[in-house]
Amino acid sequence: MKLLEDRIKKDGQVLPGDVLKINSFLNHQVDPELMMAIGDEFARLFKDAGVTKVLTCEASGIAPSVMGAYKLGVPMVFARKKKPSTLNDAVYWADVFSYTKKVNNKICVEKKFLSKDDTVLILDDFVAHGEAVKGMVQIVQDAGCKIAGVGAVVAKTFQGGSDWINEQGLHFEALANIDSFKDGQVHFLGED
Repeated sequence: MKLLEDRIKKDGQVLPGDVLKINSFLNHQVDPELMMAIGDEFARLFKDAGVTKVLTCEASGIAPSVMGAYKLGVPMVFARKKKPSTLNDAVYWADVFSYTKKVNNKICVEKKFLSKDDTVLILDDFVAHGEAVKGMVQIVQDAGCKIAGVGAVVAKTFQGGSDWINEQGLHFEALANIDSFKDGQVHFLGED
């Protein structure tokens, strides 16, 4: 998605540890027009997949996922990283390691929001090592749902998560595919 790639080149910052900081439009401050364009693109890519729910992880996946769900005309559910006191014990759990924050998280989704009749599109802000996606796939499988596919706003293809998703036989679409951060610059797949 050219609009997204241009924004990453303009406003993104490569940090040590192969971290891409794009908090001016996705992770801290959200650009609603860009998120709507992202939602349009995810809806276009998965329009024929029979999606009944969109699933993401809090917090940075929420903005693009709610726009994708809106464009698909389905509810968006997000996996919580901490179980609130108002949540009962009827939840699906998965362990997720965050390479960015270097912490283990337990993510959860209340069972009443996913049923065996659902076809779930998993969306996330980043796919790097794929840990969040692995956790969400586990939750969807535990719920007995079908997986329509996996979408990422940004995939760092050199970190293995994209390969894992493809090896599972899942339909995978990333709107910006990063090949490397050579010389501290973002280089997209297929770029000369």
